[in-house]
Amino acid sequence: MKVKDVMTRDVQSCGADTNLAEAAKMMWDSDCGALPVLDREGKVIGMITDRDICVAVATRHQLASDIAVSEVISWKVYACGPDDDLKAALKTMREEKVRRLPVVDGDGVLQGILSINDVVLHAEEARGKHLPEISYDEVMNTFKALCAHRVLVGI
Repeated sequence: MKVKDVMTRDVQSCGADTNLAEAAKMMWDSDCGALPVLDREGKVIGMITDRDICVAVATRHQLASDIAVSEVISWKVYACGPDDDLKAALKTMREEKVRRLPVVDGDGVLQGILSINDVVLHAEEARGKHLPEISYDEVMNTFKALCAHRVLVGI
């Protein structure tokens, strides 16, 4: 199974200069918890999550409308391509502990997003000799990896 078979295609996104209040409203209106952050050419340069917004507003003592997305996002992007194998994308999610991967073309331009929710909705139970393309076990192993606490080094 390919990423394009399960990914969400109609995705909201924002720019690095978008403020956190605008980003939060976009998430609320779209019923999502993260937005890809794009440059002017439509290339993914980061991701902003609802958690990023909450932590920034709570710790900076500024209005959400006064904080730019660029001040909060991690510039490290883990992504996949639409023709990538879904199992490879799940491996990336497990290893990098991310619940969402922007789906980009060869030039890095946003094509959609793959969320753990998308994968869960396509998982199937193994029945007899029928082996599903994405099994409950694969999804559960990915969930376990996502939910495991990160080990903090140097503490």
